[in-house]
Amino acid sequence: MEKLKAVANREEDKIVIELDDIQDFEDSGNVANGLVHKILTNTWRYIELIYRICDKLMPPPTKPIGHMDDVLDVIMQHRKDKDQQRAPEDKTRFPAALTRRYSLYIKPLKSEDPLAIREINGSYVGHLVTVKGIITRVSDVKPFLLVAGYSCEMCGDEVFQEVTKKNYTPLMMCPSEKCQKNKVKGKLYMQTRTCKFVPFQEVKMQELTEQVPVGHIPRSMTIFLHGTLTRSMNPGDIVNVSGIFQATPHQGYRGTTSLLTDVYLEGQYIQQLKKQYDKMVMTPDISEKIQEFARDPDVYTKLSKSIAPEIFGHDDIKKALLLLLVGGVSKSMGDGMKIRGDLNICLMGDPGVAKSQLLKYISKVAPRGVYTTGRGSSGVGLTASVTRDPVTDEMVLEGGALVLADNGICCIDEFDKMEDGDRTAIHEVMEQQTISISKAGITTTLNARTSILAAANPLYGRYNTKKSPTQNINLPAALLSRFDILFLILDKHLIEDDTKLAQHVAHVHQYGKHPERGNDILEVQMIRHYVAEARSKRPVVPSEVASYMVSSYVQMRQDQADAMARKQEHTYTSARSLLAVIRLSQALARVHLRDEVMRQDVAEALRLLNVSKESLNDSDDNLPTGRLFHIVKNLFKDTDSLPLDDIKDEVLSKGFSDEQLMDIIQEYSVMDIWELDETSTTLKLLNRNDNEDEEL
Repeated sequence: MEKLKAVANREEDKIVIELDDIQDFEDSGNVANGLVHKILTNTWRYIELIYRICDKLMPPPTKPIGHMDDVLDVIMQHRKDKDQQRAPEDKTRFPAALTRRYSLYIKPLKSEDPLAIREINGSYVGHLVTVKGIITRVSDVKPFLLVAGYSCEMCGDEVFQEVTKKNYTPLMMCPSEKCQKNKVKGKLYMQTRTCKFVPFQEVKMQELTEQVPVGHIPRSMTIFLHGTLTRSMNPGDIVNVSGIFQATPHQGYRGTTSLLTDVYLEGQYIQQLKKQYDKMVMTPDISEKIQEFARDPDVYTKLSKSIAPEIFGHDDIKKALLLLLVGGVSKSMGDGMKIRGDLNICLMGDPGVAKSQLLKYISKVAPRGVYTTGRGSSGVGLTASVTRDPVTDEMVLEGGALVLADNGICCIDEFDKMEDGDRTAIHEVMEQQTISISKAGITTTLNARTSILAAANPLYGRYNTKKSPTQNINLPAALLSRFDILFLILDKHLIEDDTKLAQHVAHVHQYGKHPERGNDILEVQMIRHYVAEARSKRPVVPSEVASYMVSSYVQMRQDQADAMARKQEHTYTSARSLLAVIRLSQALARVHLRDEVMRQDVAEALRLLNVSKESLNDSDDNLPTGRLFHIVKNLFKDTDSLPLDDIKDEVLSKGFSDEQLMDIIQEYSVMDIWELDETSTTLKLLNRNDNEDEEL
């Protein structure tokens, strides 16, 4: 009754009948058993009955209709007042569907498991069923005729006709008593302003990959949405849709009725399985957990360890993937220019280093994640195609993988196997984040605000150490510069690492879960909530951090010039590299839920950029310990003592960690090369012998 009062006062426009409530009422013995089963198997009939009951129980409005109300509400109230003055048996009364200002929907039982599209057969016709799938196409919202209104040219009476089928025959002759008394055949003309229309939308749903048997192609189903359910789904959404399974004659060529029958689902209830970050429901309990977790200084490490915990190692890659989920801050300038905040990452490496598994995991964690492969994707399949709409017979645009992943992540596996022509379709998306289309008379620009996560193999299948990095990578510079980080992952033969990897894999296969690591591993749902909270922050870059970024970028350009001279360049360093550092730094500040980027965020961003090519340098004759010693030793060119913080900044920006620095300081302090002062804040050089490099 409270709900009906709200509807009568025009505060709500829909009533949802939950079958769980009827089930509880039934279990308490208040009604004969089997009512829920009858509603599930004859849903349309019971919806009509409940409509009539609601109309009969509808209380009078307590809020009077005024000049501020909707015009339709005023017209409806006038019609109701006019109806009350007529006798109940009067045929000129308005149809109930015309004076209703609400929609009624049935919500299924929570215990009901969703079906795959191929599991629904003829025995379900007329039943309320729940189907799980991914939305591939959504039509425009159009007005759907519910009640047709006519006026007679002879007697001036209003005549109404309820439309219950997809097709109807308009009334031609006036059925009123006036025309019958006068023995005239009054001609009826349709009056659009007296008709009742409801919003209508047609949606195409397709089976999920895991529901399709081997050797079959995914099946699809048409869903019709009316009223408030329209505009509740977008292409790429994974949803459970509950509706009434209906059959309708197939309309053949020029409206002729075919022997075939079309089936569709009349939508009643929609449950989004992967909600957008901004639509996630944040309960006080979850919010408290997030704030408590954010106060932990190791939140960055713990979150990265929670990403694909079944995969051994790759700690720095997991940190980069965490920053990919969080993303930087997108900016719109006053003149309309946009600067992207989404990160693009490419994983290139030897076979068997779990690249594809990482991509699969990220596509499942992201609310809008699309997974595709290079060979199975064409340029049109990634961007957009022009097709003919079967409903309106117009040329329409159908979005590809990058459009479906708008505000999400598009994972492209086997990136190196793509044709060059198809790969160029991604260039505009990776920087401008739009797709420009000029096909079949359609000229438009689609949004593709997506992060690209690509995985590829080197040119020769495995990385050839005798060739330069550029020859191994074999991707054009225009594409390479658009990736914020390019990870080169080499499969090294190290007994200790191989043993740990084998033990980890054996444990996962033996127990069906990753090895226990205390309370550090978070659930996937908790990661989504934390990322949603982090993405709400918009950290800014203070002036002192900006100057540190500038000097670091200049040094990166100098390092690349030196690498080109040695023909050992790893990637192309341009102004986009500076933007990559800014985006990574902002993502790190977001992870810590800060509103300002700090110096250590920039240092960690530079460390990730350097560590991405670390596996190239880890040859037996070029150990990390030796390189780290040379970096620290070169800092003592003009002085005999340096603050430890300055040394840490330099070392971190070269891809090393604090632990490695402290280990090497301790190791060479024993050899009397240098020593820490009593406060452990300054490192003093004891022996400046240039020949020691060769001895070490």
